[in-house]
Amino acid sequence: MNERRARELVARERARVESMLGELGGEIRAEGSLQRQQTGDYGDVGSTLDTESVAIAFEVDLRAQLAAVGRAEERIARGTYGRSVESGLPIPDQRLEAEPLAERTVEEQRHLERRGPN
Repeated sequence: MNERRARELVARERARVESMLGELGGEIRAEGSLQRQQTGDYGDVGSTLDTESVAIAFEVDLRAQLAAVGRAEERIARGTYGRSVESGLPIPDQRLEAEPLAERTVEEQRHLERRGPN
């Protein structure tokens, strides 16, 4: 994949993630304001906590995606974008088009996911 296309794909991912983080931050602030205005009905406390937990988990995931964007930008700058961080093997352009932040070949990613967190 040429550098121009790589930069375009990664920039689009950065914009997408940053936009979602911005929207999520606004939603969390708005929900917090609404909760402070509530009359003290404890019936919805569980659902409020569930909603907050989901929002926090989503934010953690988006921040992880943003870190992956940064790593992809570093690989572009070093000239290693499109190569596996694990083996150095080329990552097919079709995979990068579908998953611009891919750091490994499909086979390596599957192996990593099967192994699970260490």
